[in-house]
Amino acid sequence: MSTTRRAFLQGMTATASTIAFSACSQEQGRNPTGLSETALAVEPVINPASLEKPNLTVGFVPVNDCAPFAIAWEKGFFRKYGLNVTLSREASWANSRDGIIFGRLDASPVVSGAVTNARIGAEGARQFPLCAAMTIHRHGNAITFNRKLWEAGISPLSIYRGDLDAFGRAMRQYWQTASIDDRVWATVLSSSIYEYFIRYLLSAAGINPVTELRSIITPPPQMVSNMRMDAIQAYMVAEPWNTRAIAGNEGVGFTFAQGREIWNGHPDRLLAVRESFIQDYPKTYRSLVKAMIEACRYCSEPANREEVAKIISQRSFTGANVKYTRPAIVGNYNYGGFDNQQRITNSLETTIFFEMPTAVSEIANDHSTFLWQSQSLWLMTQAARWGQIPEFPKNAEAIARQGWRTDLYREIAAEMGIVSPADDYKVEPASAFADRQSFDPSNPIGYLSNFAIRANAPQSFFFA
Repeated sequence: MSTTRRAFLQGMTATASTIAFSACSQEQGRNPTGLSETALAVEPVINPASLEKPNLTVGFVPVNDCAPFAIAWEKGFFRKYGLNVTLSREASWANSRDGIIFGRLDASPVVSGAVTNARIGAEGARQFPLCAAMTIHRHGNAITFNRKLWEAGISPLSIYRGDLDAFGRAMRQYWQTASIDDRVWATVLSSSIYEYFIRYLLSAAGINPVTELRSIITPPPQMVSNMRMDAIQAYMVAEPWNTRAIAGNEGVGFTFAQGREIWNGHPDRLLAVRESFIQDYPKTYRSLVKAMIEACRYCSEPANREEVAKIISQRSFTGANVKYTRPAIVGNYNYGGFDNQQRITNSLETTIFFEMPTAVSEIANDHSTFLWQSQSLWLMTQAARWGQIPEFPKNAEAIARQGWRTDLYREIAAEMGIVSPADDYKVEPASAFADRQSFDPSNPIGYLSNFAIRANAPQSFFFA
């Protein structure tokens, strides 16, 4: 058995073992318990007795975007809106999604794509009427490459200055002598925006991700350890698991690109619930969304971001050192590298919780928590592109309307004095995408026909 193959199998075993350990840890008290003095001092503006279901179990995954959940807990925003929330730390994004579907969780964040793809049954997924009325954040994720790719001459995406062909040539040159075991890239969930981003970027560089790549699914906390064991050569995940990998920290990789360099303004996490939850507990749902919007606004304030980074580093949330959580929250983001040079970008756009910088959106009253149904259509184009569904759905607009509840968000936000965009659809400009190809939601079929590289039946490999 080759060394790389042995390392890959060891990585599979290590990951399976750690997932089991994470699940056990959940039962042994990793979840936040006991409200802070700040939260207890908050006087509810909504009487819990007026809500259909004031006691909720809400999931989160130990990555930076648990920040609004941590803040809603620590600052008493759940309590303010009459809710008694139990936060449940989930071992993976599949657990977070399935916890809602099977009724273990009342609500939980899900990777962008999970709501849409549950409704269309992408890649044979269990079909289920998931809903979301808001995003948790935009951006805050990245692609990490290992040291082998660095030593092969692969640079961070920005170095290529938009020349994706040059990146593609460099990658193909490395893969000419690399075994299939050196082409293993990981994402956090199949049929998700992270998987689409990796495929989108490689195909834009002239590389067919279906025939030239092995795609596996790995929970976020296991990305770094699997890269250290050479079980994977690249991964896409939310922070802090990219920052943790760079030289000066774990030293196993470097950030190749932030997700915002692939699609500037993309939605990352959505607050998902069952459709029946909205129908059965409408007052409770409004309270939950209000608490989360307020938490997102708190996280968005520059003056609060240092505190937010410290709070989510607590063992009950990410359990990661604040030096890992801080860069993507505060905005001084280091791409790393193995030449003793710092590659730092200073921008609050690294993670967007509420306020939308004009460089991301110039639309009046746009803000991060507002869902654009047109972006749900983009996700469906990718499911069709990669053969996860037979064709782009003929009722795509109805699916987007049912799953991404923009109508409800506008009502709830208006009750908080927040004005939202009047439209549900917008054109994504060419400047927003790495390949400079715009997306017009009025012509999704035409958009799909522009892609030379497609797949009929992509194959994913899953850790047991």
